[in-house]
Amino acid sequence: MNLNSIPAFQDNYIWVLTNNEGHCLIVDPGDAKPVLDAIAEHNWQPEAILLTHHHQDHVGGVKELREHFPKIVVYGPAETQDKGTTQVVKDGESAFILGHEFSVFATPGHTLGHICYFSHPYLFCGDTLFSGGCGRLFEGTSIQMYQSLKKICALPDDTLVCSAHEYTLSNIKFALSILPHDSFINEYYRKVNELRAKNQMTLPVTLKNERQNNIFLRTEDIDLINEINKETILQHPEERFAWLRSKKDRF
Repeated sequence: MNLNSIPAFQDNYIWVLTNNEGHCLIVDPGDAKPVLDAIAEHNWQPEAILLTHHHQDHVGGVKELREHFPKIVVYGPAETQDKGTTQVVKDGESAFILGHEFSVFATPGHTLGHICYFSHPYLFCGDTLFSGGCGRLFEGTSIQMYQSLKKICALPDDTLVCSAHEYTLSNIKFALSILPHDSFINEYYRKVNELRAKNQMTLPVTLKNERQNNIFLRTEDIDLINEINKETILQHPEERFAWLRSKKDRF
């Protein structure tokens, strides 16, 4: 399969996977127009849509796409049933699309019903994991988000993290405010800064990269623990995650 990205709104990415015959699946189409333009340009044949959660910037284009392609199958969590989903999927289930199996797993936190899709090496994680960061807790708890990220961390190093937003630069600036002398984060900041200066995208990234640079995945890292301990003593990684998420909300 071939991975394509379509920019939308201010910082969204709509991901599209295509096979060699031009059949495609579309992930979180918040806006139909750029998707329809890309379909026309590349002569793609849409077969399915994957939805990760119910927020409008992820589902807003579904209705119009279904009008253009009435046979398209729309997979999504229960919270997207009124957003155009035709087949509800939940944790532990799979969707078979373009000859590939997409595993579904629940990742509550950003929303209560948020799900991710994984078909090696592609992870479509919506607003759960960003490069250098994670989603805001609009509905779920910090413990739920921590457990969701643990699920993602169980995937292979070469997993390609296909997040739904271009938030990398601001995330890494926050990481540097916590760990200013970390060599991995400093090197990644230089790389990301160069890309964004040229208006180039920073995604997808490997999960290996995130394990090095994403402080929300490093809550058991001794350097991070030592930095947090300068302000407050937190015994458990879940507490350190909640502390970081709260700090990022105010950053």
